[in-house]
Amino acid sequence: MFSKVVLSTLLFCSALVFAQKNKTAHTVLMRGTQVHTYSALPMVNKPAPNFTLTDVDMQDQTLDSYKGKYVILNIFPSVDTGVCSASVHHFNEDAGNLPNTVVLCISKDLPFAQKRFCGAEGIKNVVMLSDFRSDFGWKYGVELIDSPMKGLLSRAVVVIDPSGKIVYEEQVADISQEPNYEAAINAVKM
Repeated sequence: MFSKVVLSTLLFCSALVFAQKNKTAHTVLMRGTQVHTYSALPMVNKPAPNFTLTDVDMQDQTLDSYKGKYVILNIFPSVDTGVCSASVHHFNEDAGNLPNTVVLCISKDLPFAQKRFCGAEGIKNVVMLSDFRSDFGWKYGVELIDSPMKGLLSRAVVVIDPSGKIVYEEQVADISQEPNYEAAINAVKM
């Protein structure tokens, strides 16, 4: 019996390793140096993968929680960096003017840090969500798999329509730069 359990466990682990090795890493830049994400972003015109992330009150939030609205995923490494902070501020300003739209700002920052940031910066029009205990980075292909920032998320924007289909995506070529805000906002207005 024990040997069957061990054999089953080994086969399961081997299948996981095989599946992970067959995902294609995606190259992005970090201040001009190549780094890699787990894979490419999900494709436009495909259903957005569901996820469970943690909000600033330590409650689970899923993509299904926002069904029927446009959802802008503002994905970034850490709210405590200048470019990431700028993206949250920019989307915070734009979100208030977009009907039937929610902006989810997603990073690996702990919910406590996200809440502190929002309070200190007057952020009220976006929803901060943490990927600190989920597989979002893998599902969306944005988790960095090498470099000193290994384990954090790359900078990307994904727009999901009210039916749950991806209508726009941008993996920012160099994560030290801001995303194309106008293109993301226009995807909602179409």
